[in-house]
Amino acid sequence: MFSAISRTRCLAADCLVALMILVALSGSCAAEDLQMAYQQAAASSPILAQARAALDADLAGRPLARAALLPHINAAASGGMNTASVTGFGAQSISTGYHSDAFSASLTEPIFNGQAFTALKQSDTRIRSSTAALAYAEQLIALEVTQTYFSVLQAQANERVAEQQVELLKSIDQQTRTSLKVGTGDIITVDEVQAQLDASKADLIGARNAVIVAKSQLERLTHAPVGMLKDVTTLQANGPEPNDFTPWLAAALKNQPLLQQAQANLDVSQQQVQFAKRAYWPTLTLSGIGQHAVGTLFPTLAINQVGGSLNLSIPIYEGGSTRAAIHQAEALSRVSHANLMNLQDQIKLDTQTAFVDLQNSVAQFHATQQAVASAKVSLEGTRKGYEIGSRSIIDLLTATTAYASAQRNYYLALYTQLVARTQLKAAAGVLTPADIDALNDLLDKAP
Repeated sequence: MFSAISRTRCLAADCLVALMILVALSGSCAAEDLQMAYQQAAASSPILAQARAALDADLAGRPLARAALLPHINAAASGGMNTASVTGFGAQSISTGYHSDAFSASLTEPIFNGQAFTALKQSDTRIRSSTAALAYAEQLIALEVTQTYFSVLQAQANERVAEQQVELLKSIDQQTRTSLKVGTGDIITVDEVQAQLDASKADLIGARNAVIVAKSQLERLTHAPVGMLKDVTTLQANGPEPNDFTPWLAAALKNQPLLQQAQANLDVSQQQVQFAKRAYWPTLTLSGIGQHAVGTLFPTLAINQVGGSLNLSIPIYEGGSTRAAIHQAEALSRVSHANLMNLQDQIKLDTQTAFVDLQNSVAQFHATQQAVASAKVSLEGTRKGYEIGSRSIIDLLTATTAYASAQRNYYLALYTQLVARTQLKAAAGVLTPADIDALNDLLDKAP
């Protein structure tokens, strides 16, 4: 039987399915915030549908395995017309036709079947594996939607930066052309600004295309159009809580669904070894039969029969198939064990990487915040210096590029900080819809 934790997860999955149905019934509205995007993705995800179907199949497998340990009752009936020609039975030959009827019922009750008991254990273990697979699929959808949602916001932010840079360069281009007309400028300066302007226009085209691609990726997850997404206006950067790697690693080794699934698969493979070895075991069954037959060469003859037997079957030689099955099961068990060890190492690395990345994202966010403020002051100062002749056009173009670069780095750090929170919880196997709600609460309005 699967544990209380597994039953709790199944109940949570049922609640999530009900929520998905409600979202699906509401129609394919355009996603406007992270919560809506997550609900749409969860309601339409083929990955989740596949995981739920696999769990349903394994749940159905348990009564199927249990059936091998329960009584089997069968009934049969027949009726027909017969002709017979009999010689040697008395002086006269007998040639006649007659009607015959027969009814029977049989009962078979397994008393001892070692392989059937092991198969029942395997069905419970497969349910644990499928439950863990469903939990992983749910966390995967939450992580993918979060990453893709903020990728759209980052692409849109880069588009705004590119548009702003084009406008800045247009104003500089207008200023240099005016200076050339009045005789205080030179053609080299005009050409230099024009080259930068052309490059920024190309960057703007690339940024707009990136927005289209990012939205398409989000639509692939939600199976719904993407509306004007809410954005983050202010953010207090937060690191890991607790800020100690040890409890995060312990949580990952305990709660990571992938690890739980691998452990369950190892248990199944070890039980398969036991199943193969029990092919050597005898089986003991109790059988009973009741039969009624009417209609023979002697029409008045009726047969009523009741019988029972205790049947013992002992396998002696099966052509070597049992030994081969044991060897195969042991090899597959070693494969499952190696996979579990490799997965443990990978989960440790992923958790540590996510922990460090979240720590780094805080420092990176604060650094890029300061860099934007500094780049803006530098641009304003350089612009005034150019107007009075103390700075060159090259200085102004460099300051403009630096300001745009600082803005892009800031938005990258902003959305990386938010995604890093989700990645750490996903690595530890503790990502829940409540974490999506917490991120969604940070969204204020469309940019």
